[in-house]
Amino acid sequence: MFGRKKEAPTAQETVDLAASAQVEEARRAASPSAGKGAPTPRRKDQVAARQRPLVPNDRKAARDANRAAMREERLKTRAALDTGDERYLPLRDKGPNRRFVRDVVDARWNVGEFVMIAAAVFVVASFIQNLAIQSFILMAFWVLILLVIADSIRIRFVLRRRLTEKFGSPNQGDVWYGVSRALQLRRFRLPKPQVRRGDKVS
Repeated sequence: MFGRKKEAPTAQETVDLAASAQVEEARRAASPSAGKGAPTPRRKDQVAARQRPLVPNDRKAARDANRAAMREERLKTRAALDTGDERYLPLRDKGPNRRFVRDVVDARWNVGEFVMIAAAVFVVASFIQNLAIQSFILMAFWVLILLVIADSIRIRFVLRRRLTEKFGSPNQGDVWYGVSRALQLRRFRLPKPQVRRGDKVS
């Protein structure tokens, strides 16, 4: 009269329903509309997660790039030593004081330039089996050394006076920088001379 009562679900149906519910719950959790379910990681944690150690190829590429940069820097420095370009000169040669010192020294004759030539002559003359010639060359060599010392003292005073007139006072090492340059052969000086002998430097 009231209809037939529904039969109770079997054990197998109960298991199937539970499995379906679990699958549906997992699907909802994985769907974009579901909540994140975990706090947002901090920025430093994200950066650390993206970082990875250098592999051999990365190390080789970094080493090659570093070598290329160093080679390019050396080429620029070498070109600057020829042209006097201040941007790429070594630190010891940079600055208006050092350029001025170089120009003052390069514009004059310096006795110290001839020391190396005299030393070579003295070595060759030492093989001459003539005591008079050897004595004369030795005496001339010592006279040249004394002249070099006197000229170096003169250059020291000239540079100090000229630097004081132009810049107020010389920087540390400027005077010795000029004296040591005056002792070198002109063609071997670096940076190369940018003035001719006898030019007026102001």
